[in-house]
Amino acid sequence: MSPEVLGFIAGALSSTSLVPQLIRVFKLKSAREISLPFTSLFLVGVLLWLAYGIYLGLAPVILWNAVAASLMATLMLAKLKWEKARKVKPS
Repeated sequence: MSPEVLGFIAGALSSTSLVPQLIRVFKLKSAREISLPFTSLFLVGVLLWLAYGIYLGLAPVILWNAVAASLMATLMLAKLKWEKARKVKPS
């Protein structure tokens, strides 16, 4: 197996691991259990990996970090949206 194939497989598994969490958050319309510092740091880290991949022209790093950044940004937006809605709505 070539290193590039290994990179595509590893990236696919790592990046798509966010999908079940996103499905759960959208199904429940709540991201209360998601840590905002975690999502922020993870997103920044993924964006830096994406920049690294672009700089070196590494296709697996570019592809899967772009996917991970999109998924994590979606998770962060959901967190912010439903956290704001929870604060506005009286309990």
